Amino acid sequence: MRVIAAMSGGVDSAVAAARAVDAGHDVTGIHLALSRNPQSYRSGARGCCTIEDANDARRAADVIGIPFYVWDLSDRFHEDVVEDFMAEYAAGRTPNPCLRCNEKIKFAAVLDRAVGLGFDAVATGHYAQLRTGPATEGGLVEMHRSVDHGKDQSYVLGVLDQEQLRHSLFPLGGSTKEEVRREAAARGLLVADKPDSHDICFVADGDNAGWLREKLGDRAPNDGGEIVDESGQVVGTHEGTYAFTIGQRRGLRLGRPAPDGKPRFVLDIEPVSGTVTVGPHERLAVDRLTGIRPRWCGAAPSELTGTVQLRAHGAELPARARVDEPGDTVEIELLEPAYGVAPGQAAVLYDGTRVVGSATIAATDRAGAGRSW
Repeated sequence: MRVIAAMSGGVDSAVAAARAVDAGHDVTGIHLALSRNPQSYRSGARGCCTIEDANDARRAADVIGIPFYVWDLSDRFHEDVVEDFMAEYAAGRTPNPCLRCNEKIKFAAVLDRAVGLGFDAVATGHYAQLRTGPATEGGLVEMHRSVDHGKDQSYVLGVLDQEQLRHSLFPLGGSTKEEVRREAAARGLLVADKPDSHDICFVADGDNAGWLREKLGDRAPNDGGEIVDESGQVVGTHEGTYAFTIGQRRGLRLGRPAPDGKPRFVLDIEPVSGTVTVGPHERLAVDRLTGIRPRWCGAAPSELTGTVQLRAHGAELPARARVDEPGDTVEIELLEPAYGVAPGQAAVLYDGTRVVGSATIAATDRAGAGRSW
């Protein structure tokens, strides 16, 4: 097959490209220029898609012996990922930009361009596995968790549909991170010991609140407001609701301690009034979720008993899900409570190790609220 290898400049994508070559594919490496101002360099393990990363990707392509190009998708990335990130926080929700990037950029814009240029698939360094089912069952391509559960990235790929999966390759899904680093060193790739990027790539210093304060400007829903407890008593003030997420404990700067002396967490965010409500940890417990904009990796289920993952590195929780007619809403019952779940996050559903699909959390009910299933 003719394969585009998306090379971020890290060790994983470099080894994935090399393995695609070893598998006999005709591979071309590409690096995505996603920043409108790419002069900055990564700080430690923070950020990605910098000039440094582009140079690392080019050197890796030279070692592997494949053609290499840079594709400028900065305008598309800004519109579909960065603007979405700002709008969601301004509305009091907590988005996951990595899922949005996979959905809109890496497996939509890149894949569309690759197919248009005559390529058959896009290979990435994500840790996930693809398996093709029997032809008698339609030959669906199933996505499963990586064998390295500590590195598994199937959660951020839960937005991919069947057509996208048919044109995807994840060469690292059967390996551990340690194995990949050893292989990179054996191949002579200089990125073998390069630290993994983390946090949000376009917020390189990790200060989400400061970044949002600067970028939102006049679009911020408020310039501050009150922090109140569940009785409505004012216990502090803030400089903007966009700086908070459900379940947050740090950075609240409350002027009055709780009567019981226990720490308090963000329970609710109201951008219109500028009010942030705080309370004890137990009030964060939820056992019902409503998801919207579902994305199915295969056929859409009507009901499912399996597990759900609510964060990129969160635990699996036993759950039941039901898809309401006409299929644009998913009701999820958690069989054990979850804490700190925020609207805007993704709920990714699993049947064993198989990824069934995902939905964006629109609403939650706290445990004991009494809503019937």
